[in-house]
Amino acid sequence: MPSRVNHTAPSQLALGLVLGFFFGFLLQRGGVTYYDVILGQLLLEDWTVLKVMGSAIITGMLGVQVMRQLGWVELHPKPGSLGSTVAGGLIFGVGFGLLGYCPGTALGAVGHGALNALVAGVGGMLLGAGLYSVLYPRLRESVLPKGGFGAVTLPELLGIHPLLCSVIVSAILAAGLGLLEYLDY
Repeated sequence: MPSRVNHTAPSQLALGLVLGFFFGFLLQRGGVTYYDVILGQLLLEDWTVLKVMGSAIITGMLGVQVMRQLGWVELHPKPGSLGSTVAGGLIFGVGFGLLGYCPGTALGAVGHGALNALVAGVGGMLLGAGLYSVLYPRLRESVLPKGGFGAVTLPELLGIHPLLCSVIVSAILAAGLGLLEYLDY
């Protein structure tokens, strides 16, 4: 099937921007842009963040697969490795642990006026990105390629159709979220 995706179309960039603002709005409405809610998740006392992000994962996973089936998007999985996963997890974890925001919730918090998210969150993201870009040439040769596992996807690993895999994973996640909701009351 010929691709209908135009990677240079300004309309795609505009759509991405609009959807990004919409996602930030939903994060804020879901309550996950508030420090106390995120702290509650880290202390395993408030499951709001897990519920909102799980719902977003289900929606995104199924949405991307439907758009893929319609020829609206193309997926280009990148090769992964244990080294890059650990490095990314450490960078994310340190920032999240120090500030109490992930990049998405920090930007959402900036949207509702959280000064700490603006100064420390956006500042930390810029500092972290700058530091990573300086260290990247050395990391690219030493840490990042360790334990490479290629560009394999879960459907390829399981040998099933990507849409079916997304439906199965979504059902499992939805059942887990339902159980959380049930136990939360």
